[in-house]
Amino acid sequence: MASLRKGVAYSKRKVVPYTRKSKKKSKSYVKTVPPVTIIKYTMGKERLYEEGKFPYELTLISTEKVQIRDSALESCRQLINKRMDKNFNGQYFFKIFPYPHHIQRENKMYSGGSKGERVNTGMQLSFGKTTDRAAIVKQGDPLFLIATQNKKAEQMARKLFHIVKSKLPCKTKIVSGENNR
Repeated sequence: MASLRKGVAYSKRKVVPYTRKSKKKSKSYVKTVPPVTIIKYTMGKERLYEEGKFPYELTLISTEKVQIRDSALESCRQLINKRMDKNFNGQYFFKIFPYPHHIQRENKMYSGGSKGERVNTGMQLSFGKTTDRAAIVKQGDPLFLIATQNKKAEQMARKLFHIVKSKLPCKTKIVSGENNR
């Protein structure tokens, strides 16, 4: 896998969603769409959640508009799911809300020698190659939801949300609620 650029390169607040690919490959700017790295969007016992068996509910909400890469969402998913499954053996429900539709592009830059001077001039608005996918999240949109059976599990979920905050490129807040299904 190629190394990723820093998140600052893509954390534009005003971004036009780029999601389409032409049916005719020869005419399209985007030749290939990168695959989504998120494997699952719901984990745990969904049936018990819908029946109302998990009364304690925590939601992580974004407080600003931002792009979140699918690799960041997947790393958060792996951490939360692994720890919750280890400690509570499937007695929880975990859901990821944003779906990465936006295709991110990267313009190759050459820095050393005379090659860089020739390549980097004359392409002021170059389109770039597709590299990754991202979810465009608005202010107030939910990112993750964890529903649990007891207070101890809710405290663990709250700790996990605090750990996950450092992996996300936006400011977030935790909202607790009751499952009224």
